[in-house]
Amino acid sequence: MALRELLTAGDAPIGSWVSLGSPAAAEMVGALEFDFVVVDTEHTPLSVESAGKLVRAVDAAGDTDTVVRVPENDATQVKRALDLGAAGVMAPRIESAAEAEALVSAARYPPEGVRGVAGSRANGYGANLDVSFTSANDAVAVLPQIESAAGVDHAEAIARVDGVDTLFVGPADLSADLGCFGEYDDPAFRDALDRVLAAGAAAEVPVGTLATGPAEIDAWHERGLDYLIAGTDIGYLRRGARSASERYASLFSE
Repeated sequence: MALRELLTAGDAPIGSWVSLGSPAAAEMVGALEFDFVVVDTEHTPLSVESAGKLVRAVDAAGDTDTVVRVPENDATQVKRALDLGAAGVMAPRIESAAEAEALVSAARYPPEGVRGVAGSRANGYGANLDVSFTSANDAVAVLPQIESAAGVDHAEAIARVDGVDTLFVGPADLSADLGCFGEYDDPAFRDALDRVLAAGAAAEVPVGTLATGPAEIDAWHERGLDYLIAGTDIGYLRRGARSASERYASLFSE
């Protein structure tokens, strides 16, 4: 099933995250039976061209979908991300229903939205333009991020926007905005997360977040998240390298 179908069906899709810019790393992750991989262009130096290479690498690995996180909620950025052939788009710091409506509109062809029409990788470089135009609006997943107190306050209104497929909590940015950076057990953060979860349930929209390691997978599951991005390429590399270094030191320093 495609990502949007999985989200709609409530099937708890598992995601991964790539930001290092390595097509080889993206391809390896894409081959590991994740349902989707997010290509991050917000907090990375990745250009549209570089992001395209990662999308191709994930696609080459199998049936894993790609989502591109754009740097901001901007129609041009969304259009270029989707023209790469991504199955979905994620936008940071959505704080109102109006902003969510703008995001959905940017991801939809007319008359439902304002996405520009042109030959691109998403439609076989124009060979399948007619088919893409008629099917893409139902196929592309839209993932607004809740990353601020304002986003929490308006989470239910955001979730109820037609075309929004999920609420995705950015835990680091949300905790920073609440004045408790990285303190996910802080009462302010716990309350905010519970409010987003309630908003998603009321609107019948799943709520997901990012787990940066195994302990967070357990913690977010216990908190009632509907699905997770279960790690990042940076985290996989760091944990693997640290584990090997510590193992070596335990043997050769005796």
